[in-house]
Amino acid sequence: MTEEIEPLLAQPLQIAPSWNAYQAACPTRLMLNRIADKWTVLVLGLLESETKRFSTLQREIGGISQKMLTQTLRGLERDGLIARMVYPEVPPRVEYTITPLGQTLAGLLGALRGWSEAHMDEVLQAQSAYDKAEQGALKPEAANGVRRVRF
Repeated sequence: MTEEIEPLLAQPLQIAPSWNAYQAACPTRLMLNRIADKWTVLVLGLLESETKRFSTLQREIGGISQKMLTQTLRGLERDGLIARMVYPEVPPRVEYTITPLGQTLAGLLGALRGWSEAHMDEVLQAQSAYDKAEQGALKPEAANGVRRVRF
């Protein structure tokens, strides 16, 4: 997977000077919200290699509700990342496919998904160590009636 992503990362990004995600009113923040959504990552990952029907996507993405899948697909279609094709059949057949713009994002999201899978054991170990340290740090304070607040 890294072989696929390295050429993308080596290319300088062409960023328009008018867009700045650190500015509150910049629309790129909305795009970052879409990209950071777990359902977006999973849907684009499945559509990256082939066109799929709604029921297939729902079956392959464990835990997604019909409502969330519908909302995710509509948002991705609105953003130009996927295309929806309706075939005039009875009953109607609807398929979703990734667009060329969506392909440019899917590889990057695949790298994030791959990183998550490759480093999950380390993350779980860190979480466990953190939770144990927090639990140990709270016990003496709880006895004194003091509550620790973390900022």
